[in-house]
Amino acid sequence: MIALLDKLPPEECPKLIHRVVDGLCGRSGPRRTEYSDRWNLTEWMELMKSISSIIRFAVGRGCSDQEVQQLLSDLNKARAEAVLQCVWSRFDEIRHALVDRTNAISSTQLQDFNWQLKLVLCSDKLSALNTPLLNLSLDLKENGIQRSINIEMNKEELQTLISALEAANKVVLQLK
Repeated sequence: MIALLDKLPPEECPKLIHRVVDGLCGRSGPRRTEYSDRWNLTEWMELMKSISSIIRFAVGRGCSDQEVQQLLSDLNKARAEAVLQCVWSRFDEIRHALVDRTNAISSTQLQDFNWQLKLVLCSDKLSALNTPLLNLSLDLKENGIQRSINIEMNKEELQTLISALEAANKVVLQLK
């Protein structure tokens, strides 16, 4: 449906693409009322969906110029170049917005962490322990509110945590 962009004169194409990127980045996107003489409501929705999808895909996957041009093969050269120019000129801004959107899936986000390794030499019950303990402090942000969680783990609990994090990392790498 990106071919619907051909209804727009080539000189107006960069303005529309930049407005779509503005919308992706959380600012005011293009308004249909400004373009109602070119596209009906269904065409407008399809066009916005296809432009947004192509931009998100190109930035999210870090596509090369050739890959993006293949995605835009239905467009004439001037319009495809306008999309390409906009994507590369605002690449970092778009990527940051996509990362923020992905992070916002969860209401709780890890802001910072700190750890300390301690060696417990003895206690009031046992005269000699020599047990290593890890104190992990997590600074979380939940719905705009900062809070801190402190966790104390022994060697076995730490190994379980590391295994779980490695498994999660494996899943993330498979999704890429």
